[in-house]
Amino acid sequence: MSTDQEKVLGLRDHWKAMIAMTLVSLSSFQYGLDFGIIGGLQAMVPFLEVFGTKDPSTPLGYNIPSDRQQLIASLMVLGAFVSSASAGFTAKYVGRKLSLWIACVGVFVSTALMQATTDIGGLYAGRLILGLANGLLMTHSQLYIQESVPSRYRGLGISFLTYWVSFGSLIGTIVDNFAEKIPNRNAYIIPLGIVHIVPGILAIGLFFIPESPRWLAARGNFEKAEWALRRLRPEAWPVAQEMEDMRTTLEAEARLQSSVGYMDLVRNPIDRRRTSIAVLALTCQAASGAMFVISYGTYFFEMANVGNAFENACILTGVGVAALLATAFLITKFGRRRVNMLLGFTLCGISQLVMAIIYTIHPNTESSGKALVGLSVIYIMAYNAMVAPYAWLSGGELSSQRLRSHTFGLATGVGFFFAWLTTFTAPYFINPDSLNWGPKYGYIWTGSCAITAVWIYFYLPEVKDRTLEEIDEMFEARLPARKFRAYHCTGTHPVLAEKDQTEYIEERAGNGKNGEAKV
Repeated sequence: MSTDQEKVLGLRDHWKAMIAMTLVSLSSFQYGLDFGIIGGLQAMVPFLEVFGTKDPSTPLGYNIPSDRQQLIASLMVLGAFVSSASAGFTAKYVGRKLSLWIACVGVFVSTALMQATTDIGGLYAGRLILGLANGLLMTHSQLYIQESVPSRYRGLGISFLTYWVSFGSLIGTIVDNFAEKIPNRNAYIIPLGIVHIVPGILAIGLFFIPESPRWLAARGNFEKAEWALRRLRPEAWPVAQEMEDMRTTLEAEARLQSSVGYMDLVRNPIDRRRTSIAVLALTCQAASGAMFVISYGTYFFEMANVGNAFENACILTGVGVAALLATAFLITKFGRRRVNMLLGFTLCGISQLVMAIIYTIHPNTESSGKALVGLSVIYIMAYNAMVAPYAWLSGGELSSQRLRSHTFGLATGVGFFFAWLTTFTAPYFINPDSLNWGPKYGYIWTGSCAITAVWIYFYLPEVKDRTLEEIDEMFEARLPARKFRAYHCTGTHPVLAEKDQTEYIEERAGNGKNGEAKV
């Protein structure tokens, strides 16, 4: 696709794609809402009366055993890991839209179960089912946006997704802040009830947007793909040219490796490289320590005795929402992947290191508490503005067209696995009944941030404003990561050129043999 054409047609011209993008991006609101709500529930007395135990030594008079705390937070992430990792199989039989519809049903069922039960086993079951639904929502919504939005606005689409995660978390935290004053089970039943709203909007809205054109093209339905693309593009957009780019790319990938399956992710060097980069780029979010802050923020503030835990959590989440909103406006023009992620991980690592040092020297003092809140604000700004949007973006756009569902599904699944590992192990470090490290947990994440920053510098390609077809061409040319940004794409796939040259040589060799036979 000509970049000149993209410059002529602006954001307003692409209003149809923007509406579809905004609707589908709502999928992540539910994911963030759950994190905001569940983190607050674990600091609510009515919730702890049902699912926790009495503990006069804690500020609340109740506590929740670390094993229950682990399972409540981590079962959702584990379910998301399972459903995300199976995205390749899901995409083989159903499209992006049907996957999202199935996920909406899963949210309704799981949330109703958690509202109704007073048994810890029922709560566990609800968390696992919700995780399965969230995995489908997060994976297929991003695939839809990556495949349907013009390359210039791909970063904007993914920034919307990450914005809704934080905004959902903010809404969940605010609702918890008011609901925690209710003296009975409604304190947590009401927050869970608002989880039903966005999946309902999404389920209805999906009837009015087309299926992903690139998913249809990958399935060989080029007529339907063109129809879907015309519904998403302005009238002046050269749809025929974009369709031809899709055909050429799919042909090049078919010649490279025609089969589609999980083994094909590592069968040849090009796909193996793309798979490893996509998986590591998306997984690096967990390396920042974000799941620790997101999942246990309110509980962590409460146990650290830092002011009003719910209010502090609201402030922290609100700052994150503001950072993501700013990113949504800036990412189209300034959204270089490598620079932003390097700066983001540097700030995340330093803020956690300083946090750990302060709490090592002056634990549980008023001044250290204020420092904890301030450094948490710096951390969440860096993570939301410079890490999360670009990690999700890179995980999707660096996959090959033929294997995008498998690659991105695997990347999301691995990302959710490490997020689950973080949420599962964090209570051992921060819970007063276990190691009781508190903010000193930041020492571990400082080293993790440093290692990730080094990997980004040497291995993550810069693909800002590149179409998915241009990204394919650069990977097929086997460019080192540092040369992606300056490379001039020609529209000629090296794989096709090599194939044509081989066929020409073979044809000449065959003609030569025939000539010798005639003599």
